[in-house]
Amino acid sequence: MSGQLGRDLLAGKHILVTGVITEASMAFHTARLAQEQGAQLVLTGYGRLSLVERIAKRLPQEAPVVELDVTDQAQLNSLADRVSALGLPKLDGVLHSIGFAPATALGGVFLDTPWEDVATTVHTSAYSLKSLAMAALPLMTDGGSIVGLDFDARQAWPAYDWMGVAKAALESTSRYLARDLGPKGIRVNLVSAGPIRTMAAKSIPGFGALEDAWSTRAPLGWDTSDPTPVARGCVALLSDLFPATSGSMVMVDGGFSAVGFGTGEIAQPGQ
Repeated sequence: MSGQLGRDLLAGKHILVTGVITEASMAFHTARLAQEQGAQLVLTGYGRLSLVERIAKRLPQEAPVVELDVTDQAQLNSLADRVSALGLPKLDGVLHSIGFAPATALGGVFLDTPWEDVATTVHTSAYSLKSLAMAALPLMTDGGSIVGLDFDARQAWPAYDWMGVAKAALESTSRYLARDLGPKGIRVNLVSAGPIRTMAAKSIPGFGALEDAWSTRAPLGWDTSDPTPVARGCVALLSDLFPATSGSMVMVDGGFSAVGFGTGEIAQPGQ
């Protein structure tokens, strides 16, 4: 990729990064780039912590890992203390890279999804942005930046179903957080990424057709195997380069959202 970021954009900053599961994840690439730009990191993991700890060793500098289930209020309540115990006196930034939907909430069965599964999807994928922000707030004593990873929810995507609804809720949540946390000097923004071939993407029915459409229609082109442009967008927002930007959704999608397409151009599941 052409062009280089300036050095030390995050020098002296302490950043909490969620969602590092594999080296292919957008969160991992953001964490790697953040370290290269001078940040000190702490990662969170849920479930198989040993997996996150193994991936953490593949960063330029191994980062500590704390357990965090964003639907567990007890873990949220203790997050600030557990991060402080690692030697981080404060947080300057948070990356929210969390999303989950039961199989019944994806794949073209929108009308049949039970409320329990909708609730799980919205709680984990949208409400968690507010939960994470409040859990980190005691450590964000000097203000800072909260950045969430998004997928443009301004239209209905084939097969995305209730995750699309959750992303719309995420976008709205980020704006209300920007309103209420702005007086504390905290910016809240989203990076709306084009499709990236991650572990999470593999669970979305019809993802291959979405990849094909994006790669051919994005004016700048789009490489679904390269999370680097998304990571750069996140790092820029975590830095002090955008001191007066909050409540915004930054499109990092090769320009695709500027031209769009008809839903008929993407095959429905089973086609």
